[in-house]
Amino acid sequence: MKIVILNKPYGVLSQFRPDEAHMTISDFVQDPDLRLAGRLDLDSEGLVFLTDHGGLNQFITNPANKKYKTYLVQVDGDVTEEALEQLRKGVELKDGITLPAKAEKVSEPEWLWERNPPVRYRANIPTSWVEISICEGRNRQVRRMTSAVGFPTLRLIRTQIGSIDLVSLALQPGEHVEIEPLLYPDFKDIPAEQPYRARSYVKKPGGSGGKPMPQKKNNVEKKDSEKKKSGTKRIWQMEEGEKPRRKTNGTTRPNTKSRGRRAR
Repeated sequence: MKIVILNKPYGVLSQFRPDEAHMTISDFVQDPDLRLAGRLDLDSEGLVFLTDHGGLNQFITNPANKKYKTYLVQVDGDVTEEALEQLRKGVELKDGITLPAKAEKVSEPEWLWERNPPVRYRANIPTSWVEISICEGRNRQVRRMTSAVGFPTLRLIRTQIGSIDLVSLALQPGEHVEIEPLLYPDFKDIPAEQPYRARSYVKKPGGSGGKPMPQKKNNVEKKDSEKKKSGTKRIWQMEEGEKPRRKTNGTTRPNTKSRGRRAR
């Protein structure tokens, strides 16, 4: 299993597919075997996983595995203890209440790099920094959480996933490094990757393409053989006199119209 850690810069799309308007992950990492596990939005910065292990993304993002992701967040305004307590208890969003988060007010760190472009500055409104850890992976969740408690996010940097710490790796924006998974306890419980096994398909009889059809056993032949073994005839195997007649309660009028039916 190969794992590469990238410090994604601001304004970079979390994808390998080229984009005319923005830089992408492929501008920094060119290994064709790697896939992205744990996306970051265009306007977010920091730690992203690149791996060749197919199940790592699900393992990291599934809340049941309790793999906390830590973010350094600059918010608009001087964040209050009441707002932090709301984050710790869970915030009601449009897609439901969030799981309890870890939230603490912190000072601006010394290791922090300059963002390009810089965050807007307003002299009459202060900003503050919060460290938030969550184990969910909803779309733009941290931004929606801080906005819901009255302090919109101005800058967001993911610094940690599990025990992997971007600060300790000392990666600057755009830099990446391959790590040894065995050195991190987070990867000891990852299930072995199973190769993808496609379902068996057959094409429609006489067809040259189109949507493939699932291959099925010939149930009709199987049922026919079972009927023959049991001695029970199917209706089309019966002679005219053997076919069952419809029973009525005596009030049904006789059918005098053939309607194309075969006379009995």
